[in-house]
Amino acid sequence: MTPPNGTSAANSPQHGLLDLSGRTALVTGAAGGIGAAVVARLASAGARVLAADRDRDGLEALTARTEGVEALVCDLADLDATDALPAEIDVLVNNAGIQHVAPLHEFPPDRFSFILRLMLESPFRLIRHVLPHMRERGWGRIVNVSSAHGLRASPFKAAYVSAKHGLEGLSKVAALEGAAHGITSNCVNPGYVRTPLVERQIDDQAAAHGIPREEVLGRVLLDSAAVKRLVEPEEVAEVVAFLCGPASASITGASFAVDGGWTAH
Repeated sequence: MTPPNGTSAANSPQHGLLDLSGRTALVTGAAGGIGAAVVARLASAGARVLAADRDRDGLEALTARTEGVEALVCDLADLDATDALPAEIDVLVNNAGIQHVAPLHEFPPDRFSFILRLMLESPFRLIRHVLPHMRERGWGRIVNVSSAHGLRASPFKAAYVSAKHGLEGLSKVAALEGAAHGITSNCVNPGYVRTPLVERQIDDQAAAHGIPREEVLGRVLLDSAAVKRLVEPEEVAEVVAFLCGPASASITGASFAVDGGWTAH
């Protein structure tokens, strides 16, 4: 018998291990970096994983090396295409994102709009899209890959910081509305992760500050972090997995910093 909150004996805290057999997960921005690590982790727990990204080649490489994964080539900034993704989803991981570095007075308005569409409107559309299925099943996990920039601001990143702050609020609303239906919604807040996106940021920051690329990591990116190294994508994936597992059934509306102590300041 399934308890009223939608958990079962197999998914109770006493069970301990993450078992997503019979569940379908959708991961956006899945072709590389954090997304690919999350896809691999959820697939290893038995989930059928739908990997969405516009990078066809990256998705083909991902599905070739990871069993239980289906590629969905999709431009997540195209909201009509987002609405056309499958709705029968038990675990939604909103991860897709990009960065643009520029002073506010030089920030291109069309780029600002694009980033908010990709990183805030698209997650809203997807949450709205999958909630009916989660409510019907009495169980769902929404994990929004936010950022330390969802909790703190940095100069030159107006669109990214705005989108991530908005995602934090959206996640909390989903948590409050989903709780009665066995649905949790949480944010994971990485610092600088070893991904192609961060590699590009290092180049952008080097240009913005007029310093060599090799100095950016210590003097700019990791200046406020206690742990002086980049976070590995697999570390973030483990936190995502925890938030889908039995021990997190009462955790919702929360934000989990994986940032080497940056937000401890």
